[in-house]
Amino acid sequence: MFRQFRSAVAGALTDALADLGYPTDDLGIEDPPDDVDATLASSVAFRLAGEAGAPPPQVAAEVVDAVDVDTTEYLARVETNGPYVNFFVDDAYLADTLDAARDEAYGHLPDREESVVVEHTSANPTGPVHVGRARNPIIGDAVANAIEYAGYDVDRHYYVNDAGRQMAVFTWAYETFDEADLPDPERDKPDYDLVRYYRAGNAFLEDGDEAEVEAAEAEIQSIMQGLEEGDEETYERVSEVVDTVLAGMRETLGRLPAEFDEFVKETQFMRDGSADDVVERLRDLDESVYEEDAWQLDLSAFGIEKLLVFLRSDGTTLYTTRDLAHHEWKFDNYDRAVTVIGEDHKLAFDQLRYALELLGHDTDQLEQLFYSWVNLPGGEGMSTRAGTGIDLDDLLDEAIDRAREEVERRMDDRIRDDDLTEADVERIARQVGIGAVRYDIVSKQPTKSITFEWDRALDFEAQSAPYVQYVHARCCGIVEEAGDEGLAPDAEVDPAALSTPEERDLLHIIAQFPAVVEEAAEDLEPHRVATYTREFAETFNAFYRECPVLTADDEATREARLALVVAARHTVANALDVLGVEAPESM
Repeated sequence: MFRQFRSAVAGALTDALADLGYPTDDLGIEDPPDDVDATLASSVAFRLAGEAGAPPPQVAAEVVDAVDVDTTEYLARVETNGPYVNFFVDDAYLADTLDAARDEAYGHLPDREESVVVEHTSANPTGPVHVGRARNPIIGDAVANAIEYAGYDVDRHYYVNDAGRQMAVFTWAYETFDEADLPDPERDKPDYDLVRYYRAGNAFLEDGDEAEVEAAEAEIQSIMQGLEEGDEETYERVSEVVDTVLAGMRETLGRLPAEFDEFVKETQFMRDGSADDVVERLRDLDESVYEEDAWQLDLSAFGIEKLLVFLRSDGTTLYTTRDLAHHEWKFDNYDRAVTVIGEDHKLAFDQLRYALELLGHDTDQLEQLFYSWVNLPGGEGMSTRAGTGIDLDDLLDEAIDRAREEVERRMDDRIRDDDLTEADVERIARQVGIGAVRYDIVSKQPTKSITFEWDRALDFEAQSAPYVQYVHARCCGIVEEAGDEGLAPDAEVDPAALSTPEERDLLHIIAQFPAVVEEAAEDLEPHRVATYTREFAETFNAFYRECPVLTADDEATREARLALVVAARHTVANALDVLGVEAPESM
């Protein structure tokens, strides 16, 4: 209801300013000050004071008198508070919020009939996923979820780099080294199995006999050339390695979970001729130059001094060349293209955007979300080539182990009298442990580097995933107990029975959820949803402390509060779902 109310207030304020002869380009609609019990406020009087030749409080009073309260949906009254114009909702706003949130799909916005492809993760298939890269699938999945909740038709893509030098080295190493000469794999997974060849190959290229290294480099170059020429045998050789490693990586990502609708291979754009087509069109541009034995694009007109190499002297294309073809393919198939990528790729993406503009594309449909890295205490480095760093599998295993210890420690303090089996404890440990990792990472602004800390992530009492998940479990417990007592959570209720400040505060924050989803989707900022869940949990806990549900004094209050708990359960479950965090039914 908050979205509808905000829209109605904007319309009423626009009409009022127009009637007064004031400009309507900046309404200044914002959250009210903390000490004001309004739903929305406007600071427009500050902006108009100079034009009106009057102090802001006087202008605010003038605006209040001009607002048509009677014809504005959900508006009960408008008041001034110094220079602010404050808008208060009526009871219908709260009643409709309660009704809407009792639907399990609450928070999903109407279909916008617009398609969006979200590309994220896209880590090179050279070995297990490392913790340092974990932010990409976690943020990327949450961004895709938010956009989908906001009413868009979303496809989640993983762009597979299967054509570069790394994969040629990997293929050569896999075909060259004997498994008997390699150390045992760290896990019984295909990515851990094959990464041993990759590490051995890189070590050989760095320290091997000069003549043997030269022969190896010739074979690596032959593989790259074979891919460029569309040689089917070469493609199959490389694909065996790529697909095997990718299967292991997908298994790890599935634990988060981060699922994908399509794995788009880089070689697709070599094999179908679209990369060659891009090369020809780039060479025809006035900005195209041949320097240092390579075709390059001069982007200095866009403020970028570094030339963009798009074709080597030996006729092979580069990753960027193929990515240009990839993005043209996206533009042909989707209305918007969102890419979640590390901050170290900012220059490359600027070059990509401007090259696409030179090729005649409207790049307004292209959006990037850049993120910084995840560190562990102590600043451990991450390198697939060297085999150092912490694998994401290790982090998730430890998260589950730590969560299990915490759940078992709290068993005697549980309020609910349901008996948890070993399977229940294991399920909760997985939900809480992995949820803690996801939540802690996604709750921070993507551009800020973060250090993952266990004590913070798994704190049941603080601003963490378990803290929010516990609210959902508590709601489920109340609803289950109500069912045991014969109370129907979907019964018709009188919202007027919800009159305490805690009840109304909870309804107010429930009303905001769809708007939070919409803003997170528009701005590609899923951390806003995490912030919302923390505020929601605090608000619900205040309600829980002050407003007994099943032992309420009268039937009308009991039924209304139960309906409010159901609405809260749907809200927090779907907010966690946007973040990709499971909502346990018991903890």
